[in-house]
Amino acid sequence: MSVLTDVRRPGPWRVVTLVVVAVIAVVVGVWFSGAALPALVLDPGPLVRWGLPVTETLGEVAAATTIGALVLAVCVLPRREERAPGARRPLRGGPAAEGTAYPRTLLVAAWAAGVWTVAAVAQLVLSYANVAGTSVTAPSFGDELWLYVTQIPLGRTLGSVVVVAAVVTALSMVVRTPTGAAWTLVLGIVALWQLAQLGHAAGAAGHDLATSALFVHLVGAAVWIGALAALAALVRVVGTDLAPAVARYSVIAGWCVAAVAVSGLVSGWLRLGSFAGLDTRYGALLVAKVVLLVTLAGLGLWHRRRTVAALAGRTSESVATATAGTGASSVGATGTAAVGTGSDPRANGTRGTLVAGATRLFWRLVLVELAVMGAVSGVAVALASSAPPVPETPPADPTPAYRITGHPLPPELTASRWLTEWRWDLLLAFATVAGLVVYWRWVLRLRRRGDAWPWARTASWTVGLLIFGWTTNSGPATYGHILFSAHMIQHMVLAMVVPVFVALSAPVTLALRALPVRGAHLSGDVSRGPREWLLVLVHSRVGQFFANPIVAAVNFVVSMLLFYYTGLFEWSLRNSVGHLFMVVHFSLAGYLFVNSMVGVDPGPKRLGYPQRLLALFATMAFHAFFGVSLVSGESLLVADWFGLMGRPWGPSAIADQQTGGAITWGIGELPTLALAIGVALAWSRDDDRTARQRDRRTRDEDPELDAYNAMLKSLND
Repeated sequence: MSVLTDVRRPGPWRVVTLVVVAVIAVVVGVWFSGAALPALVLDPGPLVRWGLPVTETLGEVAAATTIGALVLAVCVLPRREERAPGARRPLRGGPAAEGTAYPRTLLVAAWAAGVWTVAAVAQLVLSYANVAGTSVTAPSFGDELWLYVTQIPLGRTLGSVVVVAAVVTALSMVVRTPTGAAWTLVLGIVALWQLAQLGHAAGAAGHDLATSALFVHLVGAAVWIGALAALAALVRVVGTDLAPAVARYSVIAGWCVAAVAVSGLVSGWLRLGSFAGLDTRYGALLVAKVVLLVTLAGLGLWHRRRTVAALAGRTSESVATATAGTGASSVGATGTAAVGTGSDPRANGTRGTLVAGATRLFWRLVLVELAVMGAVSGVAVALASSAPPVPETPPADPTPAYRITGHPLPPELTASRWLTEWRWDLLLAFATVAGLVVYWRWVLRLRRRGDAWPWARTASWTVGLLIFGWTTNSGPATYGHILFSAHMIQHMVLAMVVPVFVALSAPVTLALRALPVRGAHLSGDVSRGPREWLLVLVHSRVGQFFANPIVAAVNFVVSMLLFYYTGLFEWSLRNSVGHLFMVVHFSLAGYLFVNSMVGVDPGPKRLGYPQRLLALFATMAFHAFFGVSLVSGESLLVADWFGLMGRPWGPSAIADQQTGGAITWGIGELPTLALAIGVALAWSRDDDRTARQRDRRTRDEDPELDAYNAMLKSLND
């Protein structure tokens, strides 16, 4: 038995603080808001009124712990490679990774996902009882619940959450690698997206913004709260890996704080409507949540500035003591450090004491934060159970455009309104700002260590991201759901303009130079950080396949045909997930195509210059064919969308579609022509470089000297 088990220290049962405080907070919040008062008509009973917010709280805490534990497995906890008995991995210097907590975090994820599944089932049952105003003991409750799950959108969404949580439970019990944990994490995030559809403003004009804001809020809070809770549950087995794990988590937590703060601000303003809403009980609960979040962020900053460094010092001291106690031969003979298994019991005892001290430092970091996190979770559920000041009902006499899109019809499109009209998508806006901040930080990191990075690449990335943000949040986003021509501007800018700037900025090359190597300071650690995940993606079979120049060109051309002449186009108009798919797919497809032509990022084995020009001219011909088919076409795409908009301004739907075809032709041709010119110039420079090398070799040759040397060689023979 390890000496660490003999040292008295706090146990992971203290994580229950998170659950207890969350339940207390939601009960107090629901009581304060009056959300659990009996209904005048069709009251479901006190069990449903009080049980629903409590089960929602338990489900959110369990879901957060599941997501957090999977994040620890994907990119936080050190992991040692499983090797055959007797095989040793040479140390690269520095303390050795224990890796004992890595398999346990998947077990924590499985248990938490199991609780999440049970809570989701209870939430499904109680939510129907609450909506129908009936008791769960009613004779026909079971049949009605089945119809609720299969026929009603709210019931189908809650049922899908139950199914996803159950699948995550099963996968967490069988996966063993970071890749498997990553796919399981993606499924968990899908369930959070489903939950985001159930927030307030479902019937209001700001539904899309509210949904994206709530999704960002849920993901940020789940990773922030859940990863800390899972790390606390693993504290008995994490050992000397505690310091690097906490340091890595702190970086993630910083981004989560920003995501939660921004999305919470947007969500709160949508539901309040004005500062006058702060005078309501909903406003008071919102203020309480803001105060708790600010307190939590301050505690995290204060603790991490003091505790993380002290924690690293304690852990390093314990490793050094254990290594000294085991003797030099324990490293030199086997190539691995026998940490905690040396023959000197005093060294092991000292190490156990030091690790216990590091654990106490960790609990000083965690305990108060878990309590505040629980209070935040409870208040959040109480807010979701309360009626906001802004009514959620749609207008009494909605316009045709509102009936179709869920948004009021914007004013007539003018040149200035491309910049002044905004329809925010918080997820894409946050991605834009995060992309700018991350790229600039990488450039500054290179400069601090004396490495140069071309300013033109930084400028190219900045311009590309600013265009991306404008395209997905300003005029093209506002009018893209109303006018086919505006939609085609958005599409072609995402597919042809933004990728050119992004590919020329070489973000993958910059990331590989700026990101630290995981395991450089922790021997034997084969876990994956951002750099390692990027390399896995670039060198994977899937990544290599789609980065192939031929595949990239075919994907770029064929996917456009499939998108517009199948149901995908209508899906992107009617569903926010479909719209997000369109943005991500065509931006990524455009980047892969442009990078295979003129980019410098690793990945594809690029074609010769003649073949690149041929691919570009073929792409230009396709854009011309596609644009002409739209210009000359008389059949309206998604006629029950664009044809029933009821616009009192602008051209008819079919005339606007024909204008969109001309835009497709023009925007598609110009960037492609610019790429062709760039390839031709690069080809010319490559020929000049080859000619200069050939001339240099010719000048270095001396025919008379070569003949004399040949004569001497023949005489010697």
